[in-house]
Amino acid sequence: MSAVVQVVRLPHAEGLPLPSYATEGAAGMDLLAAVAAPLTIPPGGRALVPTGLRIALPPGHELQVRPRSGLALKHGIMLPNTPGTIDEDYRGELQVIVLNGGSEPFTVERGMRIAQAVLAQVTRAAWAEVSALPETRRGEGGFGSTGTGG
Repeated sequence: MSAVVQVVRLPHAEGLPLPSYATEGAAGMDLLAAVAAPLTIPPGGRALVPTGLRIALPPGHELQVRPRSGLALKHGIMLPNTPGTIDEDYRGELQVIVLNGGSEPFTVERGMRIAQAVLAQVTRAAWAEVSALPETRRGEGGFGSTGTGG
């Protein structure tokens, strides 16, 4: 199953491939950095990395922007608003907030795979105010109330 995402490539993304799936079973498409020059992010620093793409999502969908596990493990690179949501009515450039949680400076190079994007259907909520909620076994237990053991 696939859905069509319309895309406009901005001048600073010329020559870069469009987002794609690395494997046949991949859920996320790789987003590439469309930086003109290498961008170094110091430890604890963050940067807004452009992709050079503007999109129109199909109705009833969002694009979730998520970190790449290899960058997180090897370099401490995170996306602080994970998952980032691109709404179907947003028409600006896709940009990724990148946070360096590692101990060394991290350099973003042109064409580097900096994040992944997952297209997801959205279900809109309708709130129904009630006087009581149905009981559950868990009840009001939260913040670790179910423990950490297996």
